Amino acid sequence: MEVIWKAKSLPNEEQSKSLSNEINVSTPIANILVQRGIDTFDKAKQFFRPKITDLHDPFLMKDMDKAYERLKGAVDNGEPMMVYGDYDVDGTTAVSIVYSYFVTLNPNIEYYIPDRYKEGYGISKIGIDYAKEKGISLIVSLDCGIRSNELIDYANGLGIDFIICDHHLPGETLPKAHSILNPKRSDCHYPYKELSGAGIGFKLVQAYSKKEGFAEDKVMDYIDLVAVSIAADMVDVRGENRVLAYYGLKKLNENPSIGLQALIALNPGKKQYTSQDIIFGIGPKINAAGRISDATAAVRVLIETEYTKAVQLTRVLTERNDERKELDNDITKNAIEMVESSGELHSHKSIVIVGQDWHKGVIGIVASRMVEQFYKPTIVFSNIDGILTGSARSVKNFDIHEAITQCSEWVEQFGGHKYAAGLSIKEENFASFKQAFEAIVADNIQDESLLPEVEYDLEIDIDTVDQKFLNLVKQMEPFGPGNPQPIFYTSNLRCTGPRVLKDRHLKFQCLQSRGPSIDGIGFGLSEFYPTVSNGAVFQACYSIEENYFNGQVKLQLRIKDIKPAK
Repeated sequence: MEVIWKAKSLPNEEQSKSLSNEINVSTPIANILVQRGIDTFDKAKQFFRPKITDLHDPFLMKDMDKAYERLKGAVDNGEPMMVYGDYDVDGTTAVSIVYSYFVTLNPNIEYYIPDRYKEGYGISKIGIDYAKEKGISLIVSLDCGIRSNELIDYANGLGIDFIICDHHLPGETLPKAHSILNPKRSDCHYPYKELSGAGIGFKLVQAYSKKEGFAEDKVMDYIDLVAVSIAADMVDVRGENRVLAYYGLKKLNENPSIGLQALIALNPGKKQYTSQDIIFGIGPKINAAGRISDATAAVRVLIETEYTKAVQLTRVLTERNDERKELDNDITKNAIEMVESSGELHSHKSIVIVGQDWHKGVIGIVASRMVEQFYKPTIVFSNIDGILTGSARSVKNFDIHEAITQCSEWVEQFGGHKYAAGLSIKEENFASFKQAFEAIVADNIQDESLLPEVEYDLEIDIDTVDQKFLNLVKQMEPFGPGNPQPIFYTSNLRCTGPRVLKDRHLKFQCLQSRGPSIDGIGFGLSEFYPTVSNGAVFQACYSIEENYFNGQVKLQLRIKDIKPAK
């Protein structure tokens, strides 16, 4: 599949040169910083050395004072409380933070994670009824609830108060909850709008501690969990999230919470954890609990205070993650075969498929894999007892949520955002929905949106890449939306010793002119073996990383794409 390469606009030469001199970095590093709006000494200082004092006052958030007063009353009176959260990484880390904090103040508290299969996403009637049975009169919901208007009305009728902590976009009318903490509500003037669900939970305990005069350390104990949520939920990593992620990663690497220690121990060769290690290492293990079975298994690990017990509990997550991988691989293979044999691959601009009894916990991952493989808006359904549950994933610049909205006459329920959504339809409506969805995609998608894209920061020579250069790049961590890992472009490359690993990955040493060689790895890029073989000259886009293997650390290029020489 052709990949479009796009160069970011180079900044003003004088501006880059001035910043390079001011902060004593190379011109390429200065160029990257200026491209990201970091163009003065003061901005660079704040970027490279964020301070905890840069965090905003939590009481700037609308309803924070009301939430504090309600929690204060509950704590003082030993009132039965519930901490309720979604089953993904953001939800389970948020629940772990708020539960762990308040259980030390009010032992009459429990946590609740809805069952993905019985209750679905967000607040459920089953969960509210459970709270009523247990005599619970206050629920703190995390990473969900902002659109649960009818369910909040139901809870109010049962005498249950809700404090909603959510970071998703509100609807036209807010639920009638006791208090709603969400920077995205139109009447909230909190200075930063992009907190994760766990980030809002963190601000809640920060506010409580501040008002009660507790030591700051009591709150900072949970900042590593916030960093995990920021990375896994792919929220913007500028502004306040940069401060939270920066210090959260610092704690993760120096003094992680017991549960995270146990998860880190599953990968003992790793010396330093980054956002990428959370996304591909810690995050999937936490997520696997809710994908395969009950997400409370993840919370049990994250709230555990005894290391030996936490290690034992991680075995459940490991087993479920292994099961998730097996299901993912099997269903993805079946899905690819289904698409390739359908005869629609070249005639359709979307992919809509259904499998019998495919595990609902992994169809979202499968949909993402299909986008990687075919780069078309994709919906993968699982048919269980005549009800089709689907996960939708999109490509650049195409709003898949809006496309589903336009054929909602065939849809029972749906929700999500521009690039990812979930939905359910009746079995008898599948053909009509598929036809309507394809028509909407074909009428609205631009041809360029059907080609994957690599956007690179700078063109550099391989000679530029050394440990000092990488150390400066690493100081730009944490990476994520708003501050992506820098990608570089180099032409006139050759390689030695190219080989294919596990039938999918391309491994080699590359060099430019007669300079030193450097290791390169292209995951899933085995198709380019002929392009780089027999001394052929090629060009590549890549990021730079450290590879830990057999106790050694070496520089490595993570290849994004390869093209023959111009």
